[in-house]
Amino acid sequence: MAGLSASLLASSAPLDTAAGMERLMGDRRIYLQILKRFRHDYASAVQDATIQLEGGDAASARRTIHTLKGAAGLIGGQEVYVLAQRAEDAIGRGPSAGVLRELDHAILRLLAMIDGELVESPQLPDTMPPQMPDKPVLDALLRRLAQLLDDGDGEAIDVLQQHASVLAAALGVNVYETVSAAAHEFDFEGALATLKPLLQTA
Repeated sequence: MAGLSASLLASSAPLDTAAGMERLMGDRRIYLQILKRFRHDYASAVQDATIQLEGGDAASARRTIHTLKGAAGLIGGQEVYVLAQRAEDAIGRGPSAGVLRELDHAILRLLAMIDGELVESPQLPDTMPPQMPDKPVLDALLRRLAQLLDDGDGEAIDVLQQHASVLAAALGVNVYETVSAAAHEFDFEGALATLKPLLQTA
């Protein structure tokens, strides 16, 4: 596994937009919105994890890095993904300051590429939403997604990809990104925990 991670790290650019777009079935409008959210939510992830570690809360630090890993994987941030995996493994098992510093530098490289992507590719107008299905159809889609997540079925990832535009519009980009990033890490329980409150109020 360590050799595989080293190989991935050596061959990975900070941001693989093609991989990120593939996870969203080519929906560039949603992809750009998720890039913006990543910049907003994860720029200080290493600092947050370090503070948690200094406070003796290794479990929270691992969760912080685990969430970062899923979000980086979703957008195609392979370098950050691999280093976050190393940091997550290291936390609680021994010295982790070195890998966290390396991860923080990788985040800075990723954020620079995100900034370039956002400058070169302005957000598409908000007046171009996807064609939303009727409420019964949408409710059925959400129930199906919830059931697949509850069953731990990998088909949930296919549903999230194939219906990216509709689900992002229905749930909000923030919720969609959280659910999708967790599902891509096979954290179906975490994805379902994010989705369930919205189902109860639908």
